[in-house]
Amino acid sequence: MGILKDKLLSNEFVVTAELCPPKGADTAPFVAKAHLLKGKVDAVNVTDNQRAIMRLSSLAAAYILKREGVEPIYQLICRDKNRIALQSDLLGASALGIENVLALTGDLITAGDNKTAKPVFDIESVQLLQIASALNHGKDANGAALKGATHFFLGSSVNPGSTPIEPVVIKFEQKIEAGARFFQTQAVFDIARFKGFMKCVQGSGAKILAGILLLKSAKMARFLNDNVPGVKVPDHLIEELEKSADPIKTGIEIAARQVNEFRGICAGVHIMCIGSEERTIDIIEQAKQLQ
Repeated sequence: MGILKDKLLSNEFVVTAELCPPKGADTAPFVAKAHLLKGKVDAVNVTDNQRAIMRLSSLAAAYILKREGVEPIYQLICRDKNRIALQSDLLGASALGIENVLALTGDLITAGDNKTAKPVFDIESVQLLQIASALNHGKDANGAALKGATHFFLGSSVNPGSTPIEPVVIKFEQKIEAGARFFQTQAVFDIARFKGFMKCVQGSGAKILAGILLLKSAKMARFLNDNVPGVKVPDHLIEELEKSADPIKTGIEIAARQVNEFRGICAGVHIMCIGSEERTIDIIEQAKQLQ
């Protein structure tokens, strides 16, 4: 049993982080960041061509993390591959000893830098979870027997800040029925609203990790409010960043406070410091000091 699954099932507060694979074959910086996170977090996500920008395979990146002694969470999206390729990659992940899988539908092609690429979307996240669950039971998507079942700990995403919340809860429940056992959320800044979401899904049995996104400036906060559905940075946090002589330091302080606020509310946190992954350590250390 992996660290992530073991701690979540034991109801220990979990901290995960995120690493973006390199846009190129040089993995040295990726490995260096992985070493910084080693022993500081319980598991590390590797994103799958996030925002529709081509990068090193998330499967290869997940294996590199495992090789370096860091427990990976292998993100797999439906945008770029059909169900044959997705099942093949899942079997490959299992053969490489990767246990944690985060099943996602994926961003639209228009979000990225390859706008003439053809999207696949043969299936979406619920169906991907169903297929991965079938592999865990020794069957492929068509019900044919496998020579050896997989043993994945399956997860997916949820956006607790979406309005209306009812469709989100319905999809959340569909994902649980399909096999999801843990969820990482979109960035959460409104704790009261998040508590309302948690009340809606209490009794589901799923482990929820609240998303914490490092705010680097007031400008970034406003961009999120204007461009990311379901994410709302409160005015008082924007004002705090605006008045700060060191916005990055203030962003770390805000994130550290959030880590502690989520204790007792959900199963853990998922820290996202896009492009500044080394700051994850600063957030964790400061959170300990504030406890």
